[in-house]
Amino acid sequence: MSAVSSSATKAPATSTKVVGFALILAAVVLAACVPFMPNYYVRVLDSILIYVLLGMGLNIVIGYAGLLDLGFVAFYAIGAYTYALLASPMFDLHLPFLVIVLIACVLGAIAGILLGIPVLRLRGDYLAIVTLGFGEIIRVLINNADRVTNGPKGIAAIDRINLFGLTISTPKDIFWLLLVTCILVGIVVWRLQNSILGKAWMAIREDQDAARGIGINTTNAKLAAFSISAVIGSIAGVIFAAFQRFVSPESFTFHESVLIVLIIVIGGVGNILGVIAGAFILILLPELLRDYAEYRMLLLGLLMAVLIIVRPHGLVPRSFTPASLFSWLRFR
Repeated sequence: MSAVSSSATKAPATSTKVVGFALILAAVVLAACVPFMPNYYVRVLDSILIYVLLGMGLNIVIGYAGLLDLGFVAFYAIGAYTYALLASPMFDLHLPFLVIVLIACVLGAIAGILLGIPVLRLRGDYLAIVTLGFGEIIRVLINNADRVTNGPKGIAAIDRINLFGLTISTPKDIFWLLLVTCILVGIVVWRLQNSILGKAWMAIREDQDAARGIGINTTNAKLAAFSISAVIGSIAGVIFAAFQRFVSPESFTFHESVLIVLIIVIGGVGNILGVIAGAFILILLPELLRDYAEYRMLLLGLLMAVLIIVRPHGLVPRSFTPASLFSWLRFR
């Protein structure tokens, strides 16, 4: 009996280690292959990395703090439009890339706190409805502020990124920028997860009243989660605008928020490796199924249903961390 239970507990751990190892191996192989890949495939990889960034940002609120946020796309839009307005012929301002990133981070943090303050006492469905409304308000505001955002026509001819004298223009250049950004953000998020603030978020996620009872300032912890998450979303928006060189309200609909939530749910809530796995599946599969356009959504829906049934906690469970992967590799 004990042997059966032992094998039962070891099987999921082994499978998750294999998943994590496969992800790291896939990343190394992709990085090595990118210089030789056609631009189309590199652009797909760029899109995946943007959603990895977005997933890591939203994961702070949903995965760590347990707050269901359906309006995350608003911060994505704030970052994108900040870059579009300050680096395009719209107002003839052409500020440096890093300066705009800094401005976008500040605006994102302010927006995150403004969203967090009125929803501090809300939970579950009510929180989801209010955050959904916030995302739609930002989109409608952008759509109707013609004199500032050019309304539904969007903003075109956005400047290319110029970083330390280097012009980042090709999809391969964007890939390296996104890869470095994802690694840096991943390290920050990982460190946050293991910090006192991260422990406070997890305590709030498990039981908010108990967390408050043991002296955790839940108000500050929630506001920190919303603002840090918003900053990461804004950074993703800035790179997206520079990548596309065109932004319009159509890129920031409710569908985008749902897609980012699905990336977390399919990959694994509260896990960085899970976000990466979810982004690869949900962005890459629709591209692979282009030849079956009529059945693409049906096949994608069926796959997601199967994944949720087979692995309800996501491909990579919360307990599996990069640290455990490195530990496992060291003892092989």
